[in-house]
Amino acid sequence: MRGKRILAAMSGGVDSSVAALLLQRQGWEVIGISMDLYDFSKVTKNREGTCCSLDDLYDARRVCDTLHIPYYVLNLRDEFRREVIDPFVREYSTGRTPNPCILCNEHLKFRALLRKADELGAEGVATGHYAVIRREPSGRCRLFAAPDESKDQSYFLFSLDSERLRRIHFPVGEMRKDEVRRIAEAAGLPVFEKRESQDICFVTDHSYTEFLNRSGIEEKEGQFLDRAGNVLGTHKGVLRFTVGQRKGLGIAAKEPLYVVAIDAEKNAIILGTEDETLSVSTRVGRFSFVSGISPAREFRATVKVRFRHPGADATVHMEGDHFRVVFDSPQRSVTPGQALVLYGGKEVLGGGWIECESASRS
Repeated sequence: MRGKRILAAMSGGVDSSVAALLLQRQGWEVIGISMDLYDFSKVTKNREGTCCSLDDLYDARRVCDTLHIPYYVLNLRDEFRREVIDPFVREYSTGRTPNPCILCNEHLKFRALLRKADELGAEGVATGHYAVIRREPSGRCRLFAAPDESKDQSYFLFSLDSERLRRIHFPVGEMRKDEVRRIAEAAGLPVFEKRESQDICFVTDHSYTEFLNRSGIEEKEGQFLDRAGNVLGTHKGVLRFTVGQRKGLGIAAKEPLYVVAIDAEKNAIILGTEDETLSVSTRVGRFSFVSGISPAREFRATVKVRFRHPGADATVHMEGDHFRVVFDSPQRSVTPGQALVLYGGKEVLGGGWIECESASRS
């Protein structure tokens, strides 16, 4: 790799910092780059445990100074607003629960940064993601889950195709977190003890409602209904709820109630029993496959319906501009707006976005 140039996407955290270090040790000419995405004066002053803040940019610069590599900050605020924040607001306004981190990966980290790599004459982009890319002699690239399941981030990367994967590197993808921290400490990197990012970067202290209100979505009181349309009570706004939610309902009932659906047009939250959160199938749209094509019109896969989902065996039926997933066993809280990711063993096949309320087993 000696003499080849690569961009190291620097979040200011330990994973991306060690990724840059490892690339340097492999002989790459490393250029550190961070994304300026948002005006963080609009959010809480306590940014510990998040990513992409001014403090994080400062940490990234300190790491690059330690490694004696150049460092740049790329202003992507307009693209971030257009590709991530605006869709996030739209989805919530229609009663869906979106995942903005996937959109950020697709449109910012692995599209905008690859364009910048072209401008700087770099081979590609490296990040601190925990996932594995296998490169075949034919040039085809395949994406796999990280060996450390507790840190695996392949779910967030399903929209990357083989063409883009050729220019992407995950230097820490097969490592364990404690190993990454040991390397950082031994190298004298100033972020070796830094906490991992947990929150959505532009949301204040988990307060989605506050952010959405600031974005122009007004809350109004609505009704809690059961499946039959009976009124069970009132709520302060649909933005406060997601499918599968149990806490914070404030409804007294003989057995625990859960959010089983959100009807944003009627400003109604549909409640039901735990069994009513189970789905036997779901419809998925805006899909893509890593290889560029689906394995078959009908095929078997393990699917994850959210990030921490353990995975469920299912049959996938391709149906034009969407596909339908039929689970072997009913799955809990299959939520419109979330990504559904398809795996063949450890390999990421592709995925898409859960479009509509799933078919209940009842």
